[in-house]
Amino acid sequence: MEGRHESIWNVPNVLTMIRAALIPVFWALFMRGQEYAALAVFVAASLTDLLDGYIARKYSLITDFGKLMDPAADKLMVLSVMLGWVIKGVIPWPAAAILLGKELVMAIGGIVLWHRHVVVYAAPIGKAAQTLMVSSLILCFFHGWFMAHAAFPVHLAVLWCAVGLTLCALAYYVRQGIQWNREAMKNQK
Repeated sequence: MEGRHESIWNVPNVLTMIRAALIPVFWALFMRGQEYAALAVFVAASLTDLLDGYIARKYSLITDFGKLMDPAADKLMVLSVMLGWVIKGVIPWPAAAILLGKELVMAIGGIVLWHRHVVVYAAPIGKAAQTLMVSSLILCFFHGWFMAHAAFPVHLAVLWCAVGLTLCALAYYVRQGIQWNREAMKNQK
């Protein structure tokens, strides 16, 4: 962060805030058994993620707030959906535990780097892992169909692929974070 003050009130950041606000809406619908309405909320939230990133890059509206809050809103939504499916017995808890552990490591690392004035941005591998995870969670809404008509549980196969890619992304971010931390410590001397 460069010591300047920037407004958080731009379209991409407002879309991020809306995405975060949709989490309790998702939960209310999902826990009442209105799974397709909850799916619509999840898809809408996921689309706002694509839209806010596009707008931020196209119109040079990238802010430190957006760099921090956009992935946080994404991760909270994904963890919420995953937890819902764990509670309903569709997703095995180890998959959710791995994702939660990864996000905790990322959050702690992000806080450490933020205190060193380094803002971590999403890398292509992280975006790919997020996209695959969102896709697997969307497929979970159709788990009944897969269990009845598919030769194997497609939603779980895609989920475990997403978990594997998430762990690869974690390895990348840890390696990159260590490098950024070293550079920040050198610059502070």
